[in-house]
Formats: sequence, C-alpha cells, structure tokens
Amino acid sequence: MAAMKNCHNDYKMKFSVDEEFPDLSQHNNHMAKALTKDIYAKLRGKSTPSGFTVDDVIQTGVDNPGHPFIMTVGCVAGDEESYEVFKDLLDPVISDRHGGYKPTDKHKTDLNFENLKGGDDLDPNYVLSSRVRTGRSIKGFTLPPHNSRGERRTIEKLSIEALSSLDGEFKGKYYPLNGMTDAEQEQLIADHFLFDKPVSPLLTCAGMARDWPDARGIWHNDNKTFLVWVNEEDHLRVISMQKGATLKEVRRFCVGLQKIEEIFKKHNHGFMWNEHLGYILTCPSNLGTGLRGGVHVKLPKLSTHPKFEEILTRLRLQKRGTGGVDTASVGGVFDISNADRLGSSEVDQVQLVVDGVKLMVELEKKLEKGESIDGMIPAQK
Repeated sequence: MAAMKNCHNDYKMKFSVDEEFPDLSQHNNHMAKALTKDIYAKLRGKSTPSGFTVDDVIQTGVDNPGHPFIMTVGCVAGDEESYEVFKDLLDPVISDRHGGYKPTDKHKTDLNFENLKGGDDLDPNYVLSSRVRTGRSIKGFTLPPHNSRGERRTIEKLSIEALSSLDGEFKGKYYPLNGMTDAEQEQLIADHFLFDKPVSPLLTCAGMARDWPDARGIWHNDNKTFLVWVNEEDHLRVISMQKGATLKEVRRFCVGLQKIEEIFKKHNHGFMWNEHLGYILTCPSNLGTGLRGGVHVKLPKLSTHPKFEEILTRLRLQKRGTGGVDTASVGGVFDISNADRLGSSEVDQVQLVVDGVKLMVELEKKLEKGESIDGMIPAQK
C-alpha cells in the first residue's frame, strides 16, 4: 500500500526519534509495553490513506498512563488500514490483549443462533436479565477517532436509511441526540438507552467526543429489545437485551445484525471484516466478535468465596458491578460476561456465558445449603 502524504507528520521529521519519542516511564498499558524506540522509528514516517499516523494511534495511551492494577489498551485505530500500516505496534498489542493471538491466526465468525445449546433453561431466581452487544464499522469511512463532520453525518444518514427499512419485530424509530424532545430524552434515560458525551479521558484523548452531539443518535425497536447507537465509540453499537432468565435473545441479535448488514451492502457499504481480525473496530480490545454477552446474576454467597476470581478465570468469564443496581441491598448481583473477543466465534463466546452462568448458579445453591464446592471447581477452559 503506497504511503500517503500527511504534511503535519512530515513536519515532525525535522526532529530526531529521540526528540519525538514519548516518555512512557510511568505507563501501564498495552501500547506502552509494546512500543519500543525502534518500532517508533520505523512507523513515525508512515500514514494511512486517510492520514492517520502512529502518533494518532498512541495519543490516548500517552495521555492516560493507565492504572497500576488495570491494564488499559492505550491505542486506537483511525481507519481500517491502521491495523495493517501500524502492525509492528498493533500486532504485539493484539497478541498481549487477546491471549497470544498470532499475526497468522484466523478468526471464526458464527452468527447462526441455532448452534447455541441451552440458554432458555437458566434459573429465574438467580438470572435477572441479559444483554448482548457488539460494534460494527462501515466500510469506506474512517473510524470515530479520525472521522470528519461530513463523514460522521454521512454515516448517520446511511444508518437512518438502513434502520428505518427494518420491519416486524425490528420496526422502530431514530432519536438524534441534538434533535429530540425533552420527553423523548427523559424516556430514553428511564430506559437506560441514552448515551452521554464521553467523559472518560480514554475516549476524549482519542478524539471520540469531537463535535458532540453532531450526528450522534439512538435507534430502537418499538419493543425496546433491539437498540443501535450511532457514532459513539464505533460507527454502530448494536445491543439486544431482555429481562428474565434467557439468553435466547441471541436469536434476535443475530437476525437483526444480518438484516442491517444486508441493507448496508445494498448501499455498497458492507461492514469492515477480515479473516485475521474478524470485525474491525476502533479499540483493539474489541476486534474479532466485538461481542459482550452479559448476564445479571445473583451470587451473594459465591461472590464472597475465596475461589470466585479463579472460577471466573477458568470459565473464561469476567465480572463487573451492574451499575445503578444497589448491590448491597439486593445482595451480590453481578454482570457476568465473556472475556474473549478474538479467535473464537460469537456462538462460542455466548455458549461460555450460558454454561458458566449455569454452573455458577449450581455452586451458589450448594453454598446456600452450607455444602463445600471444592469438588466442583471447573478445569481451565
């Protein structure tokens, strides 16, 4: 691929590598771990066809040293080509973040919901709700850290056209952030559908809040079970959710995603995907499926068990608080989700959540009876 001209970047070449290399001595993120002076020297003169440079890739990680205990990623892509042009930096970051995923590895995509086993037999006394989300990037446009106002508005226009042609259970309405009524805004807040201007410096330092709220919006179906965010951290964030003890809404999620992609393809704009990285998204942590299948589960006893963290790791799952739920009074409600994104398929990842949550509910019931669970600790998946 011929390197394009970026005059601002050429200007920096007046300075030596030593004069331009960032001070990463206090940093704890994947980018800082991977970026050597040699890699920087090799990449600093390059730019993608849209003019994204290695300094643009790393800026958020330079500005946010990270947390002593939490490994942040510390870099973003500005377009589809970033992953190729800056692979000397991004391949090690991807490998580090995704459990040794190699530059030669191939990613599997499987959106056939019929391949999922179970998911409709979870115990409603413990499993309260579920939500599956992913991101999609539209081919032919740069990504949110880099896109211009005109691009962003074009993406919004395409998205409204695509989404408004959905019918049946997917029929819905688009609410632009800068053009909704107060009543609509209050309703979206009440439904927990509204997204705010990013305040996290991880996102703002990557340029994702520029021109806010221009060309951002939310579309949801009339049943409020299928939701699309437009022009937030990714071009599209697709979310499917429902109350109750079932992960069967994966069907709605898969069908909805495929319908949307078909419509975009008719407009000659499919989604960014390749067989090595799967679906291409802004943050390297979301490559592959971009999928997070989360279930709110009540685990008051298991969550205080000394082996809780180890069990999660062995099941390839993560936990987080449910945000907004007063866990102290409700007692041990966690949002449990898949830890993997890259190298296994959507169905595989949701299957891990279904099987893992089922096992954790069994462990919780055993602990309620005062029995030991030591014999039931799972092997590493």
